[in-house]
Amino acid sequence: MSDSDSNLETAARGRVGAVTVPPAAISHAARVVYPDRGISKGEVAAYYAAVARWMLPELANRPLSLLRCPDGVGSACFFQKHHTQALGRHVQVVALREKGGGVDDYLYVRDLAGLLELVQMNALEFHPWGAQVDRPDAPDRLVFDLDPAPGVPWPAVVAAARDIRARLHGFGLRSFVRTSGGKGLHVVLPIRRGPDWAAAKRFCAALARALVARRPQQYVASASKSRRQGLIFIDWLRNTRGATSVCNWSLRARAGAPVAMPLRWEELGRVQGGAAFDLPKALKGAAALQRDPWEGIATLQQVLPEL
Repeated sequence: MSDSDSNLETAARGRVGAVTVPPAAISHAARVVYPDRGISKGEVAAYYAAVARWMLPELANRPLSLLRCPDGVGSACFFQKHHTQALGRHVQVVALREKGGGVDDYLYVRDLAGLLELVQMNALEFHPWGAQVDRPDAPDRLVFDLDPAPGVPWPAVVAAARDIRARLHGFGLRSFVRTSGGKGLHVVLPIRRGPDWAAAKRFCAALARALVARRPQQYVASASKSRRQGLIFIDWLRNTRGATSVCNWSLRARAGAPVAMPLRWEELGRVQGGAAFDLPKALKGAAALQRDPWEGIATLQQVLPEL
């Protein structure tokens, strides 16, 4: 066993429990990346290995943006979406059209080996597209990101998520919910591939604006911060080509090591905030799962209605 593998095993056993980590060159595994919690790079790798069964279905085979933090949380971090050979041999490449008309190489993963290679390169956050690499112009995941202004009470955010769920249900559409790992919640709508990004954006914008028209004292659909005081911003702008949203089970590069946690709708009332789950809680939750909180999402073939 190499020193790096030994360090990783020690870190995994010492804080997050005995976790079997497939062979991967995790160097500097003992380096602390969440200084306020004392969580090491090896523990981050062990966490992702432990939750990969649940995480990969919403991560694999989608173009990714990563938030990489070479010196840990609290130091300089940066987003990366383009592929480089240095990322590892299990990190895949897909050529995608850019906004400017050119083509560039984007990155994605297929399996745990690729995921751990990205962790080795200091990736903490994983943000997939709402489309898969084989049909990047045919979205199959739409996201409504509920971003409360300072001072908005958490129960109002929960009520907003339920409001969106009810609105979608009125169209015969089933939706799913997760904590963002920050202040809010994400309501995720799976659809059958077919509509293009323009159609997806029109639908999400129309639904958000309809909710604002109905409850202008609670919601806003504009990104302008000057108009968001005391309101919940229903961010529908992520539903465009190239935009991303944080993945289920992804850590966030923030103090406390919070996690974007998928939930069953009936669990939502027991959650105390958007950052209610940290690495240890998420790990414990994953170990106790009998079935995916988002069970059935991959087989839904929901048709996007016109609004």
